[in-house]
Amino acid sequence: MYSKKLARLAFGLLAESTFKYPLTRSVSSRLNAVRSLCSWTVCLHHRQRNQLSNGLTRLNVRTVSQSTLDPAEVRKFQAMASKWWDLQGEFAALHSMNDLRVPFIRDNLLNVHGIQQLGKPLAGLRILDVGCGGGVLSEPLGRLGADVLGIDPVEDSVRTAELHSSYDPDLRERVRYQACTLEELAEEEVEGFHAVVASEVVEHLADLDAFASCCQQVLKPGGSLFITTLNKTNLSYVFGILAAEQLLRIVPSGTHDWEKFVSPEDLERLLESFGFYVEAIRGMMYNPLTGAWSWQKSTAINYALHAVKRKEEPQPDRVWAESDNQDEPGRATSYS
Repeated sequence: MYSKKLARLAFGLLAESTFKYPLTRSVSSRLNAVRSLCSWTVCLHHRQRNQLSNGLTRLNVRTVSQSTLDPAEVRKFQAMASKWWDLQGEFAALHSMNDLRVPFIRDNLLNVHGIQQLGKPLAGLRILDVGCGGGVLSEPLGRLGADVLGIDPVEDSVRTAELHSSYDPDLRERVRYQACTLEELAEEEVEGFHAVVASEVVEHLADLDAFASCCQQVLKPGGSLFITTLNKTNLSYVFGILAAEQLLRIVPSGTHDWEKFVSPEDLERLLESFGFYVEAIRGMMYNPLTGAWSWQKSTAINYALHAVKRKEEPQPDRVWAESDNQDEPGRATSYS
């Protein structure tokens, strides 16, 4: 009885907060808020190329990151690896989130690529699901026709995902899984993905800079990055940790660390520094009384983000070759 009253109170306060926290706009002009060079990291010696105004290409070599992986987070999800498909269990809210995140991914990809095939609108598109867990999001994307690779460092979760998808003949050829980290995949991936999805993942990573760099590396030029996560606010602490973990027991206690939460503004600045521009940021809200998610104006607790990888910068030899006949040596043609 008391938990229901607390849930109603929490939901009422959350609904009220939507009028106090306006929707964060995706403004690509925030490039002037560039992060300090010494704080940046790269994924396995990856170098980001930045073109100078005089046409030269500067290579920013950043500190090597060992891994995006946090061993403590792996242990948490290892203990829950067999529960991914319990619709009434710890991952019930993730299953419910598919009502929002699947159309969000589908519609934004269709805006870029158009309908590929009736009934299978994402046919022909390669999607990487980072931190796929038991395949809760990978499967519906595969049913839309996409070729999906789900990766997760927890091998037991990957085995659960493989077993569950094996019962559906429609998924056997479209969805596959691999037990590895994002940076391990980035080292071997050569073809490139049309989209990378990281849903409820970034708040569990050890290094967001390495994550952004690896996403930039595995995506095709013009590819999409989809993220859902929690904002870093007082409300996200109250509702995402105190209410969800300790009062309502929607997720196991200790699932989240508020220090790892990231605001949409900080995430947008980070992605822009790695060659992305943010197309959309939308607030999300979970109603513990109905078990349903809805879009909201407020991004104060949960939000979804869609970013696009910019076209690749010209290579140094190409820059110099095209500047040989210029009046001002070193001035390169602008590529867009």
